[in-house]
Amino acid sequence: MRAILILMVSVVCSAGAIASDHNVKADSADVEIGTVYLEDGTANPIIAGDTTNQQIWVDYIQAHNDRDLTKIAEINAEDWLGYPPDGSVITGNSAHIDWLDAWFKTSDNPKWKVKWMIANSGMNDQGAMEHWLTTGNDITFNGPDGDKVTEHHVHDVQFVGNQIKLIYVYSRPAPE
Repeated sequence: MRAILILMVSVVCSAGAIASDHNVKADSADVEIGTVYLEDGTANPIIAGDTTNQQIWVDYIQAHNDRDLTKIAEINAEDWLGYPPDGSVITGNSAHIDWLDAWFKTSDNPKWKVKWMIANSGMNDQGAMEHWLTTGNDITFNGPDGDKVTEHHVHDVQFVGNQIKLIYVYSRPAPE
Protein backbone atom coordinates (compact mmCIF):
# COMPACT_ATOMS: atom_id res chain seq x y z
CA MET A 1 0.00 0.00 0.00
CA ARG A 2 2.86 2.39 0.83
CA ALA A 3 4.44 1.74 -2.56
CA ILE A 4 1.14 2.54 -4.29
CA LEU A 5 0.80 5.75 -2.29
CA ILE A 6 4.37 6.78 -3.21
CA LEU A 7 3.64 6.01 -6.87
CA MET A 8 0.47 8.10 -6.78
CA VAL A 9 2.24 11.07 -5.18
CA SER A 10 4.97 10.82 -7.83
CA VAL A 11 2.39 10.78 -10.64
CA VAL A 12 0.53 13.76 -9.16
CA CYS A 13 3.77 15.73 -8.74
CA SER A 14 4.87 14.89 -12.29
CA ALA A 15 1.51 15.93 -13.71
CA GLY A 16 1.66 19.17 -11.74
CA ALA A 17 5.14 19.93 -13.02
CA ILE A 18 4.05 19.30 -16.59
CA ALA A 19 0.94 21.45 -16.22
CA SER A 20 3.02 24.32 -14.81
CA ASP A 21 5.31 24.44 -17.87
CA HIS A 22 3.78 27.01 -20.22
CA ASN A 23 5.60 25.50 -23.21
CA VAL A 24 4.09 22.01 -22.78
CA LYS A 25 0.46 20.99 -23.16
CA ALA A 26 -0.49 18.68 -20.28
CA ASP A 27 -3.02 16.85 -22.45
CA SER A 28 -0.61 16.21 -25.31
CA ALA A 29 -0.20 12.51 -26.11
CA ASP A 30 3.54 13.14 -26.51
CA VAL A 31 4.14 14.26 -22.93
CA GLU A 32 5.88 11.55 -20.92
CA ILE A 33 4.69 11.55 -17.31
CA GLY A 34 6.15 8.31 -16.00
CA THR A 35 7.24 4.76 -16.70
CA VAL A 36 5.56 1.36 -16.70
CA TYR A 37 7.69 -1.76 -16.29
CA LEU A 38 6.50 -4.70 -18.37
CA GLU A 39 6.65 -8.32 -17.21
CA ASP A 40 10.05 -8.77 -18.89
CA GLY A 41 11.44 -5.69 -17.10
CA THR A 42 11.30 -3.44 -20.15
CA ALA A 43 10.58 0.19 -19.29
CA ASN A 44 7.90 1.86 -21.42
CA PRO A 45 6.81 5.48 -21.09
CA ILE A 46 3.49 6.45 -19.55
CA ILE A 47 2.17 9.45 -21.44
CA ALA A 48 -0.50 12.04 -20.71
CA GLY A 49 -3.80 10.43 -21.61
CA ASP A 50 -7.18 11.36 -23.03
CA THR A 51 -8.86 13.75 -20.62
CA THR A 52 -12.29 13.13 -22.18
CA ASN A 53 -12.41 9.96 -20.06
CA GLN A 54 -12.67 12.22 -17.01
CA GLN A 55 -16.27 13.15 -17.86
CA ILE A 56 -17.16 9.48 -18.23
CA TRP A 57 -15.78 8.91 -14.71
CA VAL A 58 -17.70 11.89 -13.29
CA ASP A 59 -20.90 10.52 -14.89
CA TYR A 60 -20.10 7.04 -13.53
CA ILE A 61 -19.65 8.35 -9.98
CA GLN A 62 -22.88 10.37 -10.27
CA ALA A 63 -24.68 7.20 -11.37
CA HIS A 64 -23.36 5.49 -8.22
CA ASN A 65 -24.58 8.38 -6.07
CA ASP A 66 -27.98 8.18 -7.81
CA ARG A 67 -28.06 4.34 -7.52
CA ASP A 68 -28.61 4.28 -11.30
CA LEU A 69 -27.64 0.69 -12.06
CA THR A 70 -28.79 1.02 -15.68
CA LYS A 71 -26.38 3.92 -16.32
CA ILE A 72 -23.54 2.09 -14.54
CA ALA A 73 -24.18 -1.00 -16.69
CA GLU A 74 -24.11 1.14 -19.86
CA ILE A 75 -20.70 2.58 -18.95
CA ASN A 76 -19.26 -0.83 -17.98
CA ALA A 77 -17.80 -3.08 -20.67
CA GLU A 78 -19.44 -6.52 -20.73
CA ASP A 79 -16.14 -8.08 -19.63
CA TRP A 80 -15.81 -5.56 -16.76
CA LEU A 81 -13.41 -6.62 -14.01
CA GLY A 82 -13.17 -5.06 -10.55
CA TYR A 83 -10.80 -5.43 -7.62
CA PRO A 84 -12.39 -3.87 -4.51
CA PRO A 85 -10.20 -3.10 -1.49
CA ASP A 86 -11.50 -6.16 0.42
CA GLY A 87 -9.46 -8.49 -1.82
CA SER A 88 -12.41 -9.91 -3.73
CA VAL A 89 -12.70 -9.97 -7.53
CA ILE A 90 -15.87 -9.09 -9.43
CA THR A 91 -15.98 -10.50 -12.96
CA GLY A 92 -18.41 -9.27 -15.60
CA ASN A 93 -20.84 -6.39 -15.97
CA SER A 94 -23.88 -8.29 -14.69
CA ALA A 95 -21.96 -9.59 -11.65
CA HIS A 96 -20.90 -6.02 -10.87
CA ILE A 97 -24.47 -4.75 -11.12
CA ASP A 98 -25.72 -7.59 -8.88
CA TRP A 99 -22.95 -6.82 -6.36
CA LEU A 100 -23.77 -3.10 -6.36
CA ASP A 101 -27.50 -3.75 -6.05
CA ALA A 102 -26.97 -5.91 -2.96
CA TRP A 103 -24.44 -3.47 -1.49
CA PHE A 104 -26.68 -0.42 -2.04
CA LYS A 105 -29.51 -2.24 -0.21
CA THR A 106 -27.33 -3.03 2.82
CA SER A 107 -25.02 0.01 3.04
CA ASP A 108 -25.96 3.20 4.80
CA ASN A 109 -26.16 5.94 2.18
CA PRO A 110 -22.72 5.90 0.51
CA LYS A 111 -21.87 9.02 -1.49
CA TRP A 112 -18.74 9.61 -3.55
CA LYS A 113 -16.98 12.87 -4.35
CA VAL A 114 -14.32 13.08 -7.05
CA LYS A 115 -11.28 14.96 -5.72
CA TRP A 116 -8.73 14.62 -8.57
CA MET A 117 -8.05 12.72 -11.83
CA ILE A 118 -4.99 11.96 -13.96
CA ALA A 119 -5.44 10.59 -17.49
CA ASN A 120 -2.59 8.40 -18.70
CA SER A 121 -1.82 5.91 -21.45
CA GLY A 122 0.89 3.33 -22.05
CA MET A 123 1.79 0.19 -23.96
CA ASN A 124 0.99 -3.17 -22.38
CA ASP A 125 2.99 -6.41 -22.66
CA GLN A 126 1.29 -7.22 -25.96
CA GLY A 127 2.27 -3.86 -27.49
CA ALA A 128 -1.27 -2.42 -27.40
CA MET A 129 -1.92 1.08 -26.07
CA GLU A 130 -4.02 1.11 -22.89
CA HIS A 131 -5.91 4.16 -21.62
CA TRP A 132 -6.26 4.76 -17.89
CA LEU A 133 -7.63 7.28 -15.47
CA THR A 134 -6.24 7.38 -11.95
CA THR A 135 -8.66 9.12 -9.60
CA GLY A 136 -8.84 10.23 -6.00
CA ASN A 137 -12.32 10.01 -4.53
CA ASP A 138 -13.83 10.30 -1.08
CA ILE A 139 -16.69 8.05 -0.05
CA THR A 140 -18.83 9.05 2.90
CA PHE A 141 -21.38 6.83 4.61
CA ASN A 142 -22.96 6.30 8.01
CA GLY A 143 -21.06 3.84 10.19
CA PRO A 144 -22.62 1.21 12.49
CA ASP A 145 -22.97 3.76 15.30
CA GLY A 146 -24.64 6.29 12.96
CA ASP A 147 -21.57 8.55 12.80
CA LYS A 148 -20.40 9.85 9.43
CA VAL A 149 -17.41 7.89 8.09
CA THR A 150 -15.15 9.04 5.25
CA GLU A 151 -12.67 6.90 3.35
CA HIS A 152 -10.16 8.04 0.74
CA HIS A 153 -10.20 5.88 -2.40
CA VAL A 154 -7.83 5.75 -5.33
CA HIS A 155 -9.27 4.11 -8.43
CA ASP A 156 -7.12 2.96 -11.34
CA VAL A 157 -9.61 2.73 -14.19
CA GLN A 158 -8.92 1.21 -17.61
CA PHE A 159 -11.01 2.49 -20.52
CA VAL A 160 -11.64 0.70 -23.78
CA GLY A 161 -13.37 3.14 -26.07
CA ASN A 162 -15.95 4.96 -23.96
CA GLN A 163 -16.44 2.08 -21.54
CA ILE A 164 -14.81 1.04 -18.31
CA LYS A 165 -13.17 -2.37 -18.54
CA LEU A 166 -11.16 -2.66 -15.32
CA ILE A 167 -11.04 -0.95 -11.92
CA TYR A 168 -8.56 -1.37 -9.08
CA VAL A 169 -9.78 0.27 -5.83
CA TYR A 170 -7.38 1.20 -3.02
CA SER A 171 -8.85 2.49 0.23
CA ARG A 172 -7.82 3.99 3.55
CA PRO A 173 -9.81 5.63 6.33
CA ALA A 174 -9.71 9.42 6.46
CA PRO A 175 -7.90 10.83 9.49
CA GLU A 176 -10.25 11.75 12.31
